[in-house]
Amino acid sequence: MLFNSSLYGAFLVGVFLVFWLVRRHRLARILLLVAVSYGFYFYGTLDAARQSPVPLGPVPWSVLCLGIIFVGSTLDYGVGRALAKVQHPTGRKALLLVSIFYYLGVLAVFKYFNFAVDSFVDLMHAVGVDVSPVHVKLVLPFGISFFTFETMSYTIDVYRREIEPAKRYLDYLLFVCFFPHLVAGPIVRPHYMLPQFEGEPRFDPKQQSEGLWLIATGLLKKVVVGDTLSVTLVKRAFDNPERFSSIEMLVAVYAYAIKIYMDFSGYTDVARGSAKLFGLELPHNFDAPYTAGNLQEFWHRWHISLSTWLRDYLYKPLGGSRGGTILTYRNLMITMVLGGLWHGAKWTFVIWGLLHGAALAGTRVWQRRRLASGHFGGQTPLGHAVSRILTFHYVCFAWIFFNADSFAVARLILARIGTGGWGTTNLPWIALVLVISGIVAHQVPKAFDEWLRDRFVRAPALGQGIVLAAAAVGVHLAAGAKAQPFIYGQF
Repeated sequence: MLFNSSLYGAFLVGVFLVFWLVRRHRLARILLLVAVSYGFYFYGTLDAARQSPVPLGPVPWSVLCLGIIFVGSTLDYGVGRALAKVQHPTGRKALLLVSIFYYLGVLAVFKYFNFAVDSFVDLMHAVGVDVSPVHVKLVLPFGISFFTFETMSYTIDVYRREIEPAKRYLDYLLFVCFFPHLVAGPIVRPHYMLPQFEGEPRFDPKQQSEGLWLIATGLLKKVVVGDTLSVTLVKRAFDNPERFSSIEMLVAVYAYAIKIYMDFSGYTDVARGSAKLFGLELPHNFDAPYTAGNLQEFWHRWHISLSTWLRDYLYKPLGGSRGGTILTYRNLMITMVLGGLWHGAKWTFVIWGLLHGAALAGTRVWQRRRLASGHFGGQTPLGHAVSRILTFHYVCFAWIFFNADSFAVARLILARIGTGGWGTTNLPWIALVLVISGIVAHQVPKAFDEWLRDRFVRAPALGQGIVLAAAAVGVHLAAGAKAQPFIYGQF
C-alpha cells in the first residue's frame, strides 16, 4: 500500500475518522492503530509476493512476514520487562543477546542469505570449482531493516538503563508497527515514541494542517520530481550507459542524487504528516543535505535517524574516537561499511560504504590538521562554496555505486562520463529543468519553507482546500499508470 497510491489515501481517511471517534477510549484507539498497521503491512507484503512469486505462496508468505514482527515485538517486550527485574550482569547480557540474535538472525536469513550463497558460488567459480547455483531466492520482507533497528535500540536502551521498559504490551506493539514509519522510517527511538502513546491525543487544527502540508509536499517531491527524473532519465541512463554521452551521463548522476533525495525525503514527509493526523510526531530525517561543506556535515543532514543510530549503537560501542587515531579511523570504516550493507546485500553497497568511511576519515584528518595549525576560524565564503561543490560531487560519485547493478555498470558509467562525448540528444529538457530546480531548491533558506508552511496553516479551510486540490492535480498529472515504489521500501 504505497503512500503515493489512491488506496493509501482512502485508508488514511478511514483510519483518521475512526481514530478520532474513539480517541477518548485508550484501549480502543491503541488497538485500532495496531490492527490497521498490521493490516497495512499484510496487504503490502501480499501485493509484493504476488508480483514477485515466493515459494510459500503469497498468503503464507505475508503471514510469515507479519509473524516476524509480532513474535519479535512480543519477545522484546518480555525481554524489556525481564531486564528491569534481573540485576546480575550475566543474566542481563543473556537477555539482551536473545533479542539481538533474533533480529540479526532474521536479517541474516532474509537479507543476506541470497548474497552469501551467490558470493560463495562466484568465489568457487573464480578458483575453478564448478558449483551449481542455488535456485531458492528469498524475498526481502518490507521494512525489515527499519523495524529491526528500532527494536534493537529498545532492548539496548533498557539494558543500558537509559529508559524504563514499556509499561503496556499494546504500546510496544504499536511502537514497532505504527504504519507511517513501518516500511521506510524514519527510525524512531523508544524514548521519543512510547511516551506519546500515554496521554489522550488532542485534536489540534494547527498540527492537522501541518500534517496535510507535509503529505502534499512529500507527494509532490516523490511523484512530480523523483518519479519524473527516474522515468525520463535516471533509469534509462543507468540501465544502458553506453548509449549516453558524457554530459548526459553526468546529468543522469546529478538526477539520481536529486531523485533519491526527493523520493526518500518525500516518504519521510508523508510519514510525518500522516502521524500528525493522529496527534503523533515523528522525527526529522533530512536537512538540505546537499548544502553540506564536508562528509561529516552531510551525515548530520542526510537520513539523520540512521546516522545517529549508527553513531549510538555501532560507532560508539566500537570505541568511537576514544582509542586513538588508528582505531578511530577503523571504527569509522567499520561503521560505514556496515551502514552500506544495511542498505542491501550487494558489493556495490560495500564500496559505497567504504567511500563514505574513507571520506569521513579524511575529513577528520583535515579538521585535526587545521586545528593543530591554529586555524580556528571558519572558511571564507569562497572556500565554503568550493567545499560544498566538492562535497556534492563526491556524494554523487558514491551514488553511482549505490545505484549501479554491478561493478561493471559502475565502471561503464564512469568511463562514459570521462570519454562519452558531448551530445545531448538523450537529455530530456524536463529532466534538466528538474535537476537544476532541485539543486536551487537546496539553496533556499529553511526560513522560507517554514514561512510557506505557516501561511498554509493560518489560511482558512477554503484556502487550504484549494492548495491541496492543486497539489493533488499536480501529482495526478505527473503520475504514471501505476504508482512507483519508494526507493527505501526495498531496504
